[in-house]
Formats: sequence, C-alpha cells, structure tokens
Amino acid sequence: MAFFGTNGVRGIANEYIDPQLVMDVARSLGTYMGSKGTVAIGRDTRASGEMLKSAAIAGALSTGLTVVDIGVVPTPSIQYYVRDHADAGIVITASHNPREYNGIKLIAKDGTELSREGEAEIEKIYFSKEFATASWENTGSLRTCLHANENYINGIVKSVDSEKIREKRFKVVVDTGCGAGSVTLPFLLRELGCEILTLNAQVDGTFPWRNPEPTPDALTEIIDLVKRTGSVMGVAQDGDADRAVFIDEEGNFIPEDVLLAMMAKYVLARKKGPIVTPVSSSSRMQDIAREAGVELVWTEVGSIHVARKMMEINAVFGGEGNGGLIFPEHQYCRDGAMACAKFLEIIANGQKLSELSASVPVYYNSKTKIRCENLDLTMQKVKQNIIIWNKEADTIDGAKVWHEDGWILIRPSGTEPIIRIFAEARSKLRADELMGEGVLLVEKCK
Repeated sequence: MAFFGTNGVRGIANEYIDPQLVMDVARSLGTYMGSKGTVAIGRDTRASGEMLKSAAIAGALSTGLTVVDIGVVPTPSIQYYVRDHADAGIVITASHNPREYNGIKLIAKDGTELSREGEAEIEKIYFSKEFATASWENTGSLRTCLHANENYINGIVKSVDSEKIREKRFKVVVDTGCGAGSVTLPFLLRELGCEILTLNAQVDGTFPWRNPEPTPDALTEIIDLVKRTGSVMGVAQDGDADRAVFIDEEGNFIPEDVLLAMMAKYVLARKKGPIVTPVSSSSRMQDIAREAGVELVWTEVGSIHVARKMMEINAVFGGEGNGGLIFPEHQYCRDGAMACAKFLEIIANGQKLSELSASVPVYYNSKTKIRCENLDLTMQKVKQNIIIWNKEADTIDGAKVWHEDGWILIRPSGTEPIIRIFAEARSKLRADELMGEGVLLVEKCK
C-alpha cells in the first residue's frame, strides 16, 4: 500500500500524523520543487491543526521555499489561492475523518491535487530522507495572507447567476459542522442575499456536536429546521468543506449519488459536452449522459483523476458520488460552497430540489468489504475469473463487471488491507444478489 492514500496521508493526530511526519513531507515537497518557489499552507479547524501547520511551515522553510500562511481555510479555498498566487500548496486536514484524525494533502501549481506521479516522487524522497537543506542565509521567508477566503468567495459569486439568486432572498439552513466551511459558507450565502440559519457554525476543532462526516443520522437537527422554517434547502459540509450534502425543501436528505446526477442533468440542459466521474459512480450518470447525447468518461476513484481528465477533454462537469462536485467554470477541484451556490441557482431558475431529485433515474446499491492480506494477488485472480465468466468488465480501477441489469465493482483499498465490493441494480434485491456474487468471487480468490 502506498504512503499517500486516495486523498493525501491521514491518521490519528500526534500518533501517526505527528509533527515529524508532517515536517518531513513538507521537506520532501521542497526537495521535489528544487528548493525554489512559493508554497501556500493552510489548515482546517482540527485541534491539532496549528501544531501540524507549524511543522509544515518549518519543513518547507528549511528547504528554502517561500511560505505563505493562509490560516484556517477550506481545501478549495487554498486550491483557489494556489492556482493564482503560488507554486504549490499544503493543506493540513483529514477531511471527513473522525475528530481525532488529521492529515496532509499536497496541491499542484494549477490548484488541483498533486498528481499520482508527483506523489510517488515525493514518497521516494520521504522514505530516503535525502532532503534538500538550505544554508543558514538561504532558508525561506514567511508571510501571511488574510484575504484568501474573501477572494475564494468572490470567485464563486462570479461563477453563478448571483443576481438572480439575490432577487429571491432565499432562506437556507447551514450546518458547517464546526469545520473550515464555518469561515466561508455563511459569508458566501450572505453575499448571495440569503437569510441564513446556522448550526455548528462556530470554529471548534473538537467537533462537539457531530463528527466531520455529514451523514444522514448526524443531520436530524438541520432536517427538522428546514421543515419548520420553510427554507428552500439545507446544506451540510465535511471538515475541510470540499464536499457538501443537501436537504431538499421537504426535509429529505438527498443521497450523494443522486446529488451528482441532479447537477449533471442541470448542467447538460444548458451546455453540451463530455462529463467525467469515477467507475464507482452510479449508472444514473450514464443514463443522463445518454439522454443528453454526450460522452461519459469513467476514471479511477479519486477526485484528482476526475479533475485531470476533465481538464484533458474540456468536460463541462464532473464529480464523485460522495458530494464532491467539480465545476470547471470556477476551478478543477471538489468544492462544497460552489455546489451550494449552484443549487441555489437551480432553485432561482424555478425548480425545487425535490422535483429535480425525482427526475433522475432510480437505482439501488449494496456494498461491503472483505479483509485481505494480499491485495495485488487477489485482484489478479479476480480479473482472471472475470475473463472466465466471459463478462464485460472495466479494469480502470479494480474490476467493474457489467450485467444487463446492473454492475459489481471490486477494488482494493489504497489505505487498508481490505477489498471493497459495490453493486448497483434497478431493484434492491438484485443489487444484493450482485453484491453476493462479488463476495463469493473475492472469497474464492483470496
């Protein structure tokens, strides 16, 4: 398993993710950059964030890089800043992981997550411990930037029909979960003329009310508040605010894969072009692309693969079925606040979220995971057996087996010794049956 997972390196703060690890990753990045350039460093609200951000700053300065400390910021805010003002970025965040976790994520010069190739080079440097060390007079300089979030908010306002949204004076309930979205999302919505009711919008790295992952069972308060106040929608973010989940005007939690399809449908009704999503996404995306007469391109799992493929083929929209939506008119990364503004644009154009949700195709999912000590050998045998089955399969990431009435995806975890099995079909019974087939296949091949 690689040092870098699907989205950076994560673990329990001050146990696995300690100052030495973070400093050495920053030193590895500086060595990779040839000790030249500017790196922007920011963090989410976790209690260990300031400690680990300080370690990252020290590591980058030791290699001779110029460092810009941009403080507490959502991940897409630092990506927006890096694209226009820096040569790389470091985000101290564990995204949606529980409160005791933290992590480090690296950003490329274009504002996207660092490429897998770049991560592999930095990983080699990290394990070799052969870091560039600047002489005493050439250690880097440090400055702070206090307007990164303001610039980010202004960028979103310019990327949507803000005047139409302002005219409606929408009432919106917001739950930023005490995470990094607390310093941006309420202010964005105020800029868009909304009346805002907030939950958990104070910055608090202990996440006292709910964990950073906005799961349906943790959102009972926002669901109740949407219904009682007649709000047009509710929005809840994860810890670093690159993703968001939504509650419609009737108080219904919208599943993330439905959310992705809803936005794809809205975008494709206004402009034609290819769309991009990982192989783990629902067939809803395939149906919507087919209906619009455009190409759907599948990628490996991970927003970096989606974003870079979008850039390569000039896609009009892309995203993952986890609430991570990517809007190229703003920037090529997952952005929960941008998604929120775009859904307000949908409502301003006369469509309720419940109506748009009901208009996308219906599918059912089933998933599980199996512990496996030898992931590579097991996956090799799985693919061999699929050939014996004589079934159509995609091997972009793991193995996705297509049936006439559904699919099974079998893929290894990038961070744990487990194999994940996903299935989807038109009925819950069939989805469970397909998932069972996947389990039997993996158990046979272990």
